[in-house]
Amino acid sequence: MLLILSSTLITLALIFYSIGVWSERIARYLRGWHLAAFWTGFILDVSGTWAMHLLAKGPFNLMDMHTLTGQIALWLMFAHALWASYVVKWGSEEARSGFHRYSVVVWTIWLIPYISGIYMGMNG
Repeated sequence: MLLILSSTLITLALIFYSIGVWSERIARYLRGWHLAAFWTGFILDVSGTWAMHLLAKGPFNLMDMHTLTGQIALWLMFAHALWASYVVKWGSEEARSGFHRYSVVVWTIWLIPYISGIYMGMNG
């Protein structure tokens, strides 16, 4: 049950974060609803990661490549959502129209632990 929950949460994180990032990229302008998608994706990712942690057989090991890339991705997502919040509230038009470049980079880095998690799940 926990495996299904964690997989569902992580996949929902991918969906929300992807919708936010790619719709912002297409529009080339950061809007409030993009910000809501970023935060929703982040919260779902943290929840799914916590559920995965509960499933893990060993201790938390930051030297494990999947753990390390996952932590980097989570912290980047957090910084991305915080910065997006600032830009939406106080940022210039230039900042709002150029933010998509940072979003795509963070999303791409986030895919590394997502894809490696799928690979590990399929190959034991």
